[in-house]
Amino acid sequence: MRRSSLVVPSAFLTLTVALTGCATGANVAGSGANEELPTPVESSEPTMPESGAAAALAQAQEWLDAANLPPGAVRTDTPSASFNSYTGWPCGPYEELEGYWAIPKTTVVDVANWLIQNPTADLITTNFGPASEEWGPIDSAAVGYIPAVGSQEGIVYTLAKKDDGVAVRAEVAAQTDTATCPPLPDGGMYGAPGQG
Repeated sequence: MRRSSLVVPSAFLTLTVALTGCATGANVAGSGANEELPTPVESSEPTMPESGAAAALAQAQEWLDAANLPPGAVRTDTPSASFNSYTGWPCGPYEELEGYWAIPKTTVVDVANWLIQNPTADLITTNFGPASEEWGPIDSAAVGYIPAVGSQEGIVYTLAKKDDGVAVRAEVAAQTDTATCPPLPDGGMYGAPGQG
């Protein structure tokens, strides 16, 4: 039996792919006992005000705590499946949290449709309509929620098929009150979270 992921341009469900990156650095001290350590240099990059970060983190935690999943969902500390995509939150600064669940004896389509029909908190879905297996079996999907049309924050649920059900990851991002979005060339617009 051939399995496939649902990837339909401008359609109901898409995988959310994000560009991620990280950088690490290490200060290495010499072996001489009398060597002076370098003086720390203050960064010229602006930092997020503590109150803005705290408010954004509190909002992200509130949305995560309000996560609304189908009956039978069991919260887990770590992912119970491999997720091949991540949400890119283009506007910032923001605070981000993740949560994981396993739902036995169900399908990706059933969970996606349940999430679309049962919003989390006062968020609105970014999905256009119900999921369907008419194009073949679906192994993964994303369902997004935002607080207002045009927002670049909220929750993206990513679903992955498991042998005994579906694994769910919630990526939650809340912007600070100073968040901005980098302009896109040629009048481009950002897609809604959960739409790829």
